[in-house]
Amino acid sequence: MNKTELIDEISELADVPKAVAARVLDAAIATVTTALKNGESVTLVGFGTFCVSSRAERDGRNPRTGEVITVAAANVPRFKAGKSLKEAIN
Repeated sequence: MNKTELIDEISELADVPKAVAARVLDAAIATVTTALKNGESVTLVGFGTFCVSSRAERDGRNPRTGEVITVAAANVPRFKAGKSLKEAIN
């Protein structure tokens, strides 16, 4: 499912115009992104938790030349599914 299909589904389930569903989805994504940028986690009970994790510096390889390169440390977004979501898909 892509973003357009998700907007269509939200529009149908919530009985709102697609434009409203698109604005709500964009606002939700922006809010989660801002919270993660600020170092906060976002927990949606029954769905899961979005958080930021630190990835340490590591050695990697250039696949073309085989040369060893250093991959810089980075903050990466993570998602941990909640119990209800796990149960719903199993």
